[in-house]
Amino acid sequence: MLSKDKLVNMQKTIFEITKMDCPSEENLIRMNLDGISSIENLEFDIPNRKLTVFHQGEIEAIEKSVVDLNLGGRKISTEKTDQSVFKEHTHQKKLLWSVLAINFAFFLIEMTTGIISKSMGLVADSLDMLADSFVYGISLFAVGGTIYRKKRIAKWAGYFQIILAIIGFVEVLRRFFGVEKLPDFSTMIIVSILALMANGICLYLLQKSKSKEEAHMKASMIFTSNDVIINLGVIAAGLLVHWLESSTPDLVIGTIVFVLVVQGAFRILKVSK
Repeated sequence: MLSKDKLVNMQKTIFEITKMDCPSEENLIRMNLDGISSIENLEFDIPNRKLTVFHQGEIEAIEKSVVDLNLGGRKISTEKTDQSVFKEHTHQKKLLWSVLAINFAFFLIEMTTGIISKSMGLVADSLDMLADSFVYGISLFAVGGTIYRKKRIAKWAGYFQIILAIIGFVEVLRRFFGVEKLPDFSTMIIVSILALMANGICLYLLQKSKSKEEAHMKASMIFTSNDVIINLGVIAAGLLVHWLESSTPDLVIGTIVFVLVVQGAFRILKVSK
């Protein structure tokens, strides 16, 4: 329970964050706002891309931290509030471990099957899974540690993602200008469908923890997620590889995903500053 002085000065600011598509962006925002002492609580509404910040005093530092992530954040409103009790997510750490395990497992699965099937789309999607694992991992391993420690881990994770993406770009160019065997389209499709299911499970588990009202899986939330769009893109690329008898669709989707991985890496590096 907050003191009377704090309760009198409590404000509620609502942000719209247009690129907040899945819980990994939520964790990035949490990390970027970490250390701002005026914040009392954060409430995320991923399906509607809204963030509600309960805070004391001025909003400028909070707004700057949200906008600087380049997730399309903008302030909608600020008003006084008398809310003083906030729900604690006691199972949050357990849930983060669950989604971390799912994402990292599919990083290994997609990387392995991508190399075996010669699919750059699967390799690239595996790095996207790894990127999400980094975000969840930073949130977990830095719990209870200093802000400096969290930012240092974030910095190394960001650089590592960029290095892997550059290696991927080089391999795409080599395959585009060289002569390579066609990717195994059936492996692309089957593994991507499994990854699609895994992303749906992760979103369901994390949103289920927010409130009983969101315990069911919302199609509007799942099918606007970047991760799910990527999975559908790899499936489409697999079908086109088979139909056109060309590896170009696989190289195109691989390039697109590598770009998204690099963008995610730069967001992590921003958090680490």
